[in-house]
Amino acid sequence: MRKLGIVALGAAAVLSLAGCAAGGDSNAGSGDGAEIRVWLVGTDTPDEARNYLKTTFEEEHPGSTLVIEEQSWDGLVDRLTTSLSGSDSPDVVEVGNTQAAAFTSAGAFLDLTADYDALGGDDLLPGFVEAGSYDGKFYAAPLYSGARLVFYKKDALAAAGLAVPTTLDEYVSNGEALATANPGKSGIWWPGQDWYNALPFIWENGGEIAVPDGDGWKAELSSAESVAGLTQVQEVMTKASLAPKDGNETNPQVGYCDGTTLQLSAPSWVKWSILAPADAETPGCPDQEANLGVYALPGMDGGAAQVFAGGSNIGISAKSANPDLAKDALAIILSDEFQTIYGENGLVPAKKSLASTLGTDEVAVAIGEAAGNAKLTPASPKWADVEAAGILQDLFVKIAQGGDVAALAAEADDKIDAILNG
Repeated sequence: MRKLGIVALGAAAVLSLAGCAAGGDSNAGSGDGAEIRVWLVGTDTPDEARNYLKTTFEEEHPGSTLVIEEQSWDGLVDRLTTSLSGSDSPDVVEVGNTQAAAFTSAGAFLDLTADYDALGGDDLLPGFVEAGSYDGKFYAAPLYSGARLVFYKKDALAAAGLAVPTTLDEYVSNGEALATANPGKSGIWWPGQDWYNALPFIWENGGEIAVPDGDGWKAELSSAESVAGLTQVQEVMTKASLAPKDGNETNPQVGYCDGTTLQLSAPSWVKWSILAPADAETPGCPDQEANLGVYALPGMDGGAAQVFAGGSNIGISAKSANPDLAKDALAIILSDEFQTIYGENGLVPAKKSLASTLGTDEVAVAIGEAAGNAKLTPASPKWADVEAAGILQDLFVKIAQGGDVAALAAEADDKIDAILNG
């Protein structure tokens, strides 16, 4: 049985979390000789950054150790719910920007309002600061961001007589044309569970996932505008993509490197997955660098589309046994040195002043275009429960399998409404 999402913990649990943070000795955990546990999610944070964090922290705190525990995105909300409310909580935790509100609103994170300026202040990415704040207080800082870009094989586009698309309709027709011209290959690789890439189609057609409605929320996937976008999504999934209809977006570089994927939309840092050494733990194809093209997904009427602003926030558990040491670790993570490593690896740093670390190549230019028009998911504290329930993944698997778009959207709306207003 699925564990309760953190937003459904109940008043007693929330008070317990908040009381732990507020009622203890404010100087607790200020000494050295402790172990600080940092949860990082997925493989996006480069080894160079991880090593810098551990080495710097342990040099600054002789006798203490910092342990990085890598978590997977699948099931993260449930694991955090259990861990942050337990007696063996990690100290510093990464959370997806769309999930942050669930934890900040429940009192699961330490209040960092007094540390805001020291951690970067107004130089921090404002949208992520908003995502990590609740009721006028600052709980979770930006970690990194990254807009989604389209990566493509230059030779395949040229061989099909196609140019880089300038509208969303052209993007769809290009994908279908590439698939037709190259049997057995995906003109646009799009596994069924990948709902992130569907959001621009909804937004560009004038639709929304859910909107505020009085004191609650109203899901709008079944609106005429959203259905128009979802219908385009189904067209791509069924006519341009050979990705598994029930698959997820993990390791998109595999198809690109083996030649079965001619285009794919993915976070900007996927460039480094594609160009990873062939003998790396997760190998890429650096020999194809000259053939790797990239552009920002075009909008319905030209320009950059509204894409999902992926990325993470990072906070300190309200139950950390060593809050002062945890704050020192967080300060290192938000330092220019650590964040520069992100920029040099294609992730948008947490600080606006470090944007230049992304470079001036095609990817950097495309990131700038895409990030300037990026959006987030509904800002409901209960949105993390929608993600944890897999409603959108299930919806797009069924769309990929050719189901009735309008009926599926209405069904998803009912489920989203029940969670957001429950």
